[in-house]
Amino acid sequence: MDLLTTYRRTVADFADRVGEVGPDRWDAATPCADWDVRALVGHVVGEERWSVPLFGGASLAEVGDRFSGDLLGDDPAGSARDAAEQACRAVSEPGVLDRTVELSAGPTPGREYLHQLLAEHLVHGWDLAVAIGVEPGLDPAGVDECARWFAEHTSMYRDSGLTAPDVPVPPGASAQDRLVAAFGRDPGWRPGS
Repeated sequence: MDLLTTYRRTVADFADRVGEVGPDRWDAATPCADWDVRALVGHVVGEERWSVPLFGGASLAEVGDRFSGDLLGDDPAGSARDAAEQACRAVSEPGVLDRTVELSAGPTPGREYLHQLLAEHLVHGWDLAVAIGVEPGLDPAGVDECARWFAEHTSMYRDSGLTAPDVPVPPGASAQDRLVAAFGRDPGWRPGS
């Protein structure tokens, strides 16, 4: 399966999972100690909103603070669906993976940026699932693609503090558990743990 298809499926899976958040779960703890469910969803929706103008060739200065503040409003699930649809449309443009995108880290190949976004959706999709108590099954093709990519970038992410140290997993751990552990999550994390 190609990267664009895998990304689109992962974005759709995340939006679907947001739709599963019960009204009493928005302030629930997540594996990201600084974020409750609403903050985590807001982070991912923000990434999706930013991706549209960045893939369209806008600079960071041109985007400015347009995506500051609460992006979820009174309908977080609807906001997540809308952001997901726009993000998927943005990567449907011909040659998107061959473009250079301006990120805070500097000019970045479109393919690299899409891998970063794939990782965001997978790992935070897992965070969201366990936080709201649903099965955290991730797209297997997405897990494999993300793991392959991250294996080549682990040192850079760890050295810059963007990810926590990996969590040890037992031999025979699933590919999904190995992936979330590589991103510093305990695959056994559940609310209250």
